[in-house]
Amino acid sequence: MNDFVERRIALRWHAPRRAYDVLIIGGGGHGLATAYYLADRHGITNVAVIEAGYIGSGNSGRNTTIIRANYGIPEAVRFYQHSLELYQTLEEELDCRFMHETKGIMWLAHTETQMRAEGARSLLNLACGAETVMITPLEAKELCPQLDLSGGGRYPVLGASYHPAAATARHDRVVWGYAQGAMRHGVHVAQHTMVTGLQRHGTRVTGVETTSGPISAGVVLSAAGGRVSTIAAHAGVRLPIRTHPLQAFVTNSYDFPFPGIVSDTELLCYVSQTERGQMLVGAEFDAQPSYSQRSSFSFLQSCAAKVTRLLPFMRDLRILRQWTGICDISADFSPIMGQTGVDGFLVTTGWGTWGFKAIPAGGEQMAQLIATGRTPALLEPFRLDRFASDHTMADPGSTGTH
Repeated sequence: MNDFVERRIALRWHAPRRAYDVLIIGGGGHGLATAYYLADRHGITNVAVIEAGYIGSGNSGRNTTIIRANYGIPEAVRFYQHSLELYQTLEEELDCRFMHETKGIMWLAHTETQMRAEGARSLLNLACGAETVMITPLEAKELCPQLDLSGGGRYPVLGASYHPAAATARHDRVVWGYAQGAMRHGVHVAQHTMVTGLQRHGTRVTGVETTSGPISAGVVLSAAGGRVSTIAAHAGVRLPIRTHPLQAFVTNSYDFPFPGIVSDTELLCYVSQTERGQMLVGAEFDAQPSYSQRSSFSFLQSCAAKVTRLLPFMRDLRILRQWTGICDISADFSPIMGQTGVDGFLVTTGWGTWGFKAIPAGGEQMAQLIATGRTPALLEPFRLDRFASDHTMADPGSTGTH
């Protein structure tokens, strides 16, 4: 159970000025992390972060807090492994506790086909520096004693891949930590300020129009989650993005420790335990594109039926709270970061169901690009122009729930 009380968070709010060197649209994890790294790593402090609601009110506050690097293509494994490693020391760097805990994640397999797929993933991960090993059903049972290896008589567990470095962290505290770190360096963060358009001089983006008036900037970065296509359209940029709802729920507290994270790529669900002892359950994003944040009973019904076959003890728990975020899914299921082809306008988007785990690396790499004008090696494969050059980063299986 969590008995932690934070006494050191200090956030200083500012009314936006009329001009900045860098203006970031979106006060979630990626926007605030980019602002922090611009100031801390590169000394660029004349920066503003503009948020339509309150910081973390979008997808950063509606995710399921999992941090991992067991992806399916080398470029993604290296990127997320770097992010995972940054998370391990982030509490000390930001002087803010956000309950980071290394737990490990199992991806269960119920068929020989999936066992081969997980075996291939394990070998790829190891080759790219992310520890992922194959384990037997008995080893899975040792890691998670609550697991029913028979899968309720319908989904027998044949084995699993195991990624021991996977972790969780409190999502809103990560947002607050980056906000505090950026503010300490003089970055301005403006809440309840909606961007309504982009300013342009010829072909260059030179600022934004907001509900508080126009703001000019040398560089504008869109780090918004949801409706990013609308922002990009103001710059004449068309993004290969569709937005889908993603639902999750938590139960009342489970009286015993639940070790690790259990994910199932065939049943399309995953389970972990929060710092309050509640069981957190998620699944794949909704098939129908939408900006809706309404939750559904059909999601609860299908998801509960799956997880109770794997973890029978959950039949005795009660659903406490349900929520929905929205995910920007790119055409190849990989993020889009960097230049857009329009001078002065950059994006970090397409994060789908995996944006939270990428916050440190995404912010660090985007800050390096803005500060130096050169695309970092970790970011290079995820440029927008990869679609035009037919160098897509197709990785649909790495959501763990798709």
